[in-house]
Amino acid sequence: MALAVGTWAVAAAGEPVYEEEGPFRPGEGFGRPASCASLPGWIERAPETEARVTMVIDGEIVESHWDGALAYLIMCAPEEVQVMCVTYYPKEAGSGTVRFAGGYNRVGARQVILDPCLVYPAE
Repeated sequence: MALAVGTWAVAAAGEPVYEEEGPFRPGEGFGRPASCASLPGWIERAPETEARVTMVIDGEIVESHWDGALAYLIMCAPEEVQVMCVTYYPKEAGSGTVRFAGGYNRVGARQVILDPCLVYPAE
C-alpha cells in the first residue's frame, strides 16, 4: 500500500500546474487572458512541461511585419514583456484591442513567442 501511494505522489508531482485564473492551458485550451501589465507575473509561473501549452493575452498590436507568407504581430511595449504572434494573416498595428492565442514559447527574459498563433477580437 505504501509503495502505491508513493508512486502516485511522484506522478502527481510531475504534472504541470495550470492556475485557474491564468492564461495557460494544456493543448489547445483557452485560459483567462493575460494583459501586458499582468504578463510578467504569469510567465514566472508558466507550467513546466514538454507538452504543448497555449497562452492567451489581450492587448493592442504595437508592431506588424509581413513577409508574404507569415505575419509577425507584436503586443506590449518594448520596455515590457513583449509577445510575438506568428500567424498567417497580417493585421495592422494600432487596430484596437485583440486577443492572441497560441503555442507558448518563452525565448528570453522579456520575450514570448506564440507559434502557431491566432488573432481574435477581444471580448
